Amino acid sequence: MTTATELKSVGQILVPVSDVDASVAFYQDVLGLPVLMRFPGIAFMDAAGIRLYLARVPQKDFQGRATVYFWVDDVTGTQARLVERGAVAREAPSITWEAPDYDFWLGFVADPDGNNIGLMRNAPKGTERG
Repeated sequence: MTTATELKSVGQILVPVSDVDASVAFYQDVLGLPVLMRFPGIAFMDAAGIRLYLARVPQKDFQGRATVYFWVDDVTGTQARLVERGAVAREAPSITWEAPDYDFWLGFVADPDGNNIGLMRNAPKGTERG
C-alpha cells in the first residue's frame, strides 16, 4: 500500500562542523564535491545528487558526528588518494561482510571535525584490495 507519507530517496544530510570554511575546503578540495550554495555559517555540497548540509549548529540535539558513506570503485585506492589530499585515515579498508557472490569492502577517513567518511564497495570474490 502506498501513502503520501512514505519516505522517498535521501535529499539532504546534515554534517555538523565547527568551521564552515575549512569544511568546504575539505569537501571540495579533498573529496572533490562541488559547492551548490553558501550562506553565512552554512554550505551545501553536491554528493551525486544528495545535498550535504555543512553547518555550525547551535542546537544541542543536532550536534555530534555524522557518518556519510560513498560508493567507490576502489576503496583502497580512493582512501590512499584522499589521505594524500589531506584526509585523516580512520580505518583501513577491509572486507566487513562476505556475500555468496561478492565481498563488501569498507574503509574510513575523517573530515576536519572528525565526521566519518565511509568508502564502500561490493567487490568480486577474490579481489585483493577493496
